[in-house]
This record gives sequence, structure tokens and C-alpha cells, in this order.
Amino acid sequence: MPSRSPRPARGEPGEQERAPRADALRNRDKLLQSARAAFAAAEGAVSLEGVAREAGVGIGTLYRHFPTREALVEAVYAAELDDVVGSAPALLQKFPPDVAFRAWMERYAAFIATKRGMADTLRASLASGRIVRAATRERITAAIGTLLADGAEHGTLRADVEPDDITVMLLGAFLAADTAEQTGRLIDLVMDALRPAPAG
Repeated sequence: MPSRSPRPARGEPGEQERAPRADALRNRDKLLQSARAAFAAAEGAVSLEGVAREAGVGIGTLYRHFPTREALVEAVYAAELDDVVGSAPALLQKFPPDVAFRAWMERYAAFIATKRGMADTLRASLASGRIVRAATRERITAAIGTLLADGAEHGTLRADVEPDDITVMLLGAFLAADTAEQTGRLIDLVMDALRPAPAG
């Protein structure tokens, strides 16, 4: 029976190979966080040099992780979408369904704001099929369905609402809103529409 290879001692090549991978993951996470903030606040083109600078790394490190602007945008988009979808069950564990739904809508509005900063690049990714609009909408609608179902069960949200209708309503509201204050007012109006009618 062949003997097992001994673990590399501290400071040997096998040990040294693991550290850069951890550093690389940390740098990638920092770049994604920096890019997400930059795209959310953007009123024009986002500078990749600025993203790298805010992340505390050089532009070469950015290009090692994201060889093109498209690659960075697609990674930010995927991370944002995962966060938005994943936040629905997490919020339901912390808050009553109606409170969770309002908090989720605020998170979804932030996702839409980030998409605005990436709009030109996203169009190319959508056209190429690297991002599939229908898949995004399906995941968002599923999250809304989870929130609505829990609210209906607890009697704090209407049970006669189609989740896809809310997806369309929110997209229209968030894309048309000019300010964060207006977005907040529109979320309040949606919440009013979703509350059950008083008995009698």
C-alpha cells in the first residue's frame, strides 16, 4: 500500500501556494465591493482605475481577476442578483412578512440603481446571451412569490396577487423614479396596494 505524501512543513512550497489563493479571493471580493459601490453611485462612466484604487489594489490586479470591463460588470451583476434573491428568506427570518417585503423592495431598488450604472455594458452582455434577462426575472419573481406567500399566510399581505405583476410594477417604478425619496414613496404606495382590505 503506497504511503501518504507528508504534509508540507510550514514555509515549504505547498504551504506557500495556499496563501496567494486566499489573498486573491480577498482581492477579488474587495474589487467586487468597490465596483458595486461605484456603479450604484455612477452618473457617467465608471473608471476601472478608480475601482482598483478604492479596493486598495493595482489596476493589474483588477485585470487579473476581470480581464475586461464586461467581465467585471457581469460579476457585479451576478453578485447583486444573488444578494437580492437570497435576502428574501433571510429577511423573513428576522421580520414580519410585510416589514420583510418592504425591506426587500428597498434592496431590489438598490440593485436597479446599480444596474443603471452598468447599463451600456449590460446591453452587450444581454445581446451576447451571457446574461439572460428571463432568468433574472424568474429569480426575482420567485423571491417576490416567497414574500407574498408568507404575508398571505400571516394575513398581512393580499393572497390574490400574482408575483409577476409585482415584478412588472416594481421595475416600472424603480426605472422611472428620479430620486431615492421618490423611490421610497413608490415603495410605500406598493405596500398600500398589497395590504388586505379591512374586514367588513
